[in-house]
Amino acid sequence: MLIYNVTTKVDWSIHEGWVQWMQEIHIPEIMNTGCFTGNSLLRLLEVDETEGPTYAAQYHAHSKADYNRYIELYSADLRQRAHLQWGNKIISFRSLMEVIN
Repeated sequence: MLIYNVTTKVDWSIHEGWVQWMQEIHIPEIMNTGCFTGNSLLRLLEVDETEGPTYAAQYHAHSKADYNRYIELYSADLRQRAHLQWGNKIISFRSLMEVIN
């Protein structure tokens, strides 16, 4: 299994709205692609929150093919929607991880 992880630093001025948007709109849109079997939204602890909290959205894929399908068909559009919604109030980076155990 693979985990597609999106870590996002969220400006304090929008963080409550961003969490609601993630839970009600963005995560469901990603899950509706059919590329992932599960997800989690986590808040990082013991990090500097001076400028805002940091969250990690994790999506579980059974295979690299499922992940690649998401990247090729859906990710650009969903990233653009996030940018249009929140602009420079969020900063994200992405990573792909393999579950070993």
